[in-house]
Amino acid sequence: MTDAAASYTLSLHPAIGQIDAAEWDACAGPDNPFVSHAFLLALEDSGSAGARTGWLPQHAALRDGAGALIGVAPMYAKSHSYGEYVFDHGWANAFERAGGDYYPKLQVAVPFSPVPGPRLLVRAPAAAPALAQALVQACTELKLSSVHVTFCTEAEWGTLGEAGWLQRIGMQFHWENAGYGSFDDFLGALSSRKRKVLRRERRDANAAGLTFRALRGSEITSRHWDAFHRFYRATVDRKWGSAYLTRGFFTLLSERLGDRVVLMVAEDRGKPVAGALNLAGSETLYGRNWGCEGEYPFLHFELCYYRAIDFAIEHGLKRVEAGAQGQHKIQRGYLPRATYSAHWIAHRGLSRAVGAFLDEERPAMLAEMAALAEESPFRKDEPTGAATERREPPPPG
Repeated sequence: MTDAAASYTLSLHPAIGQIDAAEWDACAGPDNPFVSHAFLLALEDSGSAGARTGWLPQHAALRDGAGALIGVAPMYAKSHSYGEYVFDHGWANAFERAGGDYYPKLQVAVPFSPVPGPRLLVRAPAAAPALAQALVQACTELKLSSVHVTFCTEAEWGTLGEAGWLQRIGMQFHWENAGYGSFDDFLGALSSRKRKVLRRERRDANAAGLTFRALRGSEITSRHWDAFHRFYRATVDRKWGSAYLTRGFFTLLSERLGDRVVLMVAEDRGKPVAGALNLAGSETLYGRNWGCEGEYPFLHFELCYYRAIDFAIEHGLKRVEAGAQGQHKIQRGYLPRATYSAHWIAHRGLSRAVGAFLDEERPAMLAEMAALAEESPFRKDEPTGAATERREPPPPG
């Protein structure tokens, strides 16, 4: 597909292996492991992203007139809306009740991962509008209903909004490192009552007789991955979800991403009984999956939240992003942060209806974030990094 006006050519690829890894990563940059060629290839090679799960790769590659790759996007054709964490089921149902076909659609995302980060992966910011325009052109030429860019950066959200895409805001809970030297330093920033609660939770979790380990890369053996995959499947089963990630994915993950893979493990007399999977970026520790066998007091908080904070402080990381949902995270120092998505819908009537809905949803989400930030456990007389009110930009055009 060619955008003659800008002399750019967009190609779609049914496998990320068709795009050179070094070229892809030159566009993606080194900061976020989830958009790296290695991570996305592990999803495909393991059978986690593909026909079995309904995530059919259609990765976008934008080249300039000289044939140089200037931008890419991790993109998938989908016949459902599962595994996305930005929910559009209501839009799909309304459109199909009116006689339209919402599926298939195009999804620019990291499969099964509500991890904020870049989605329009460009060598220079000036190429982002051209890539956005090319994605719309691809959606139109393929006669699909829509294209969705989820958990993108705020800058990308603004770029897409200026191009006429519909803008959506979501919310997650992140911990910010205010230069703490230790977990006790972090506790010192909390109110006395909240500090006591966290100390008690850590004390009780560590009194259960478990051994805690933070394993990286080659330290994670097949024994650990066997146990973690079992934990993962048990968690999915309890939540009536789908186990998208295969056992082979986890082996490929540690082989290909090395020390960027951080597995927090709790062992009972040498046997793993719980695990929390994280990936380390240049500034952020990203919490992903967790699972446990047995009942242990506050083990989820210890392994997923407090051990993650320990790791971030020890390695000088700026933040911990602990995944989707969970207002209980606020009292553990994880405060509300905005997440961003943008949506282009071909059908004008549906686009207008969704746009009107989002015009009401955005200020409501910002108000909810501001209210939740008031529940911060941090002392009021010290900087907290708490979410501040964001002014919504004016609508495009």
